[in-house]
Amino acid sequence: MASEITYAEVKFKNASPAAAVEVPPETKKHEPETKKHPQKYPPWLPWLISLLLLLVCIALIIALLVAPCSRSGDQPAALQQKFMEWQCVSAVPQGKGRGWTCCPKGWKRFQGSCYYLSDDRMRWNESVQNCTGMGSHLVVINTEAEQVFLTEEVQQSGVGFNYYIGLHAPVVDQWQWVDRTPYNKTAAFWRSGEPSNVSVEMCVVIFRMSNILNWNDIRCEHHYRICEAAAVTV
Repeated sequence: MASEITYAEVKFKNASPAAAVEVPPETKKHEPETKKHPQKYPPWLPWLISLLLLLVCIALIIALLVAPCSRSGDQPAALQQKFMEWQCVSAVPQGKGRGWTCCPKGWKRFQGSCYYLSDDRMRWNESVQNCTGMGSHLVVINTEAEQVFLTEEVQQSGVGFNYYIGLHAPVVDQWQWVDRTPYNKTAAFWRSGEPSNVSVEMCVVIFRMSNILNWNDIRCEHHYRICEAAAVTV
């Protein structure tokens, strides 16, 4: 008679089932990140980068070529475009770089500025526009030396008595320069008893007299004017 085969399930203490056996960490194989997440670039990207680099190079070349011709803020381009004839004086020995200071013909030069004393009269707003149209502005007086110079020029002009400067009052007793230079009471040159500070006299003129204390607030009517611009240095 054939013998019977008996099966028994045997469990060993502290043994783990075969299915739970883990591979030791050092034996795991990690796939490179590049394989997991491959980087894809559009085919036109290299061309775009090349184009940008080319544009940067062109911009640098243009800047290097143009800079020597347009450098320094002392070149009032608007003034240069308005006048064809200039009068220049040398401030440094010849052959030692830029040293010629120039003003349009007929303008007066003092230090680094050019001044135009008109021979016709305009209202305040028209005077502002006229100076601006010539690449300048109504004169802004910053020093006593400048005031002395202008007083002498007005005296010598012999044309009129009142010359607009770039000082006015949008509100009574709130004096402002046309170029936004802060108004300084201690550096003002008012005539005795001036300014009147009344609503009908909101503009300021230099009155033709030898005393440098010759500013006068006045009605913004037809008067002569003094324009100022930075001198051109070449």
